[in-house]
Amino acid sequence: MKTEALPLTDSIQELAQFWDTHDVTEFEDEMEEVTQPVFERRSVIALDLDSAEAEAVKKLAESEGVADAELIRGWVREKIGSI
Repeated sequence: MKTEALPLTDSIQELAQFWDTHDVTEFEDEMEEVTQPVFERRSVIALDLDSAEAEAVKKLAESEGVADAELIRGWVREKIGSI
């Protein structure tokens, strides 16, 4: 007998924790087939900056109210768009 509802979360950790302690057959009546990707896969590129460059990026990001990675991602998208 099912005592809990399926978790409404996008957290892989929370979902893994839930399914570690539950059986999928308990929820078969609530499941539906998914035809589109659930989690978007991204590529990660490491970037070496010297300390002064990294600090400048952090300060610019703070002044714009965004994370440093988000700021750099925006720059890359701008550059790609201008090609």
